Amino acid sequence: MSDPAVIPEGEAPQPAVRARHALLKRLADVVSLPASRINAFERAVTGDLLVDMLRLAEPRERRRVAERLAPLSELPNSLARMLLRDDPAIAGLLIEQCASLTDADLVACARDAGPEHRFLIASRRGISEVIAETLVGFEEAAVIEGLLRNTTARLSQSAVESIVSLSRQNPGLCAHLLRRPELRPSGAYVMFWWCGAEDRKTILQRFAVSREVMQEVVEDVFAMAAEEGWADPVSRKALQFIERRQRNRAAIAKSPYDSLEQAVAVAGQNGLTREVASEIAYLAGIKPLTGAKILGDVGGEPLAILCKATGLSRIDLLNLWRSMRRPETTVEGAIDPAWERVCITFEMLAVDRAQTVLRYWNWSLSSALTPALLKAIREGENETLDEYSAPERAAMMALAENFGR
Repeated sequence: MSDPAVIPEGEAPQPAVRARHALLKRLADVVSLPASRINAFERAVTGDLLVDMLRLAEPRERRRVAERLAPLSELPNSLARMLLRDDPAIAGLLIEQCASLTDADLVACARDAGPEHRFLIASRRGISEVIAETLVGFEEAAVIEGLLRNTTARLSQSAVESIVSLSRQNPGLCAHLLRRPELRPSGAYVMFWWCGAEDRKTILQRFAVSREVMQEVVEDVFAMAAEEGWADPVSRKALQFIERRQRNRAAIAKSPYDSLEQAVAVAGQNGLTREVASEIAYLAGIKPLTGAKILGDVGGEPLAILCKATGLSRIDLLNLWRSMRRPETTVEGAIDPAWERVCITFEMLAVDRAQTVLRYWNWSLSSALTPALLKAIREGENETLDEYSAPERAAMMALAENFGR
């Protein structure tokens, strides 16, 4: 009599396949038993045996087991690790449905598997900040877009800043990022420089905030700082951001022009030179670097923000537009779309809100430019972002394209 544990040679393979199917199902059933029927060690041993079998199993068999195990509240680690690295169609069953997967399970899967797995993880309900940061670290546009579309995902500020930086090369991310509640004005103001027209409009409508509350709270501090001769650079810099006055009155005494309006009118008549552009920046209360960024913007909306923040008129805005030889009308005689957008931007913004945007740009694009930051901009040291302050990180992202990488 033959040993029943040994399959005779020459036997047709079908019974063995049926036995394998039955064994896989039974072992999966054992793993699925409640804690009252099986202890943790028994479950782990059964899981190890199941893993060993699944390594040689057909994809449809592994899929069947994954379907059986996905709803479990407790899953042996070795089994979860193997199935999460399987084909996306199999791993996806666990990624999408298995509530027992830990952050460590998903982070390891993201690191060891491919873009399709990471996209599935990005779409999983309720993923944490740790998982999100891991996914963003791979810099895959499709995965990040899936993450931004996932309204149940939680994003850390570090992840948001990384996405803001990546959106410069992937402008399609801007619209999705603007819908996220985690995005702060600092990130939005920086992203403004490479956003499209509609996204720029959204940024100004949502993030161009008033400084009225800050102005009321620190009103008496201005007098204190004046008594001290504005000796403290920390408070002076903050108060410059908060104060209501935008123009630099001290610059008028040194300027060859009687006013900001006169400098703008000369530029409109004779064209914009480097010297005139610098004078306009000084008179407007901003640094030449900020002024150059604004005047060189292709879209033109920053011009409207500059004019509104400094109290310039629509005529002055037109003079600035003409100084750069920008068209006002199309060949057919209609108003040029870019000029129309600039005019709309000028009309829609209140002075105080325009000042907030302009001062943040000036704060982040010039005051924050330390030697270390300039070095980082030139060398593209994005991995060292955490070493810098919020305005320094903003300057790094906005100016990187000017310095080359």
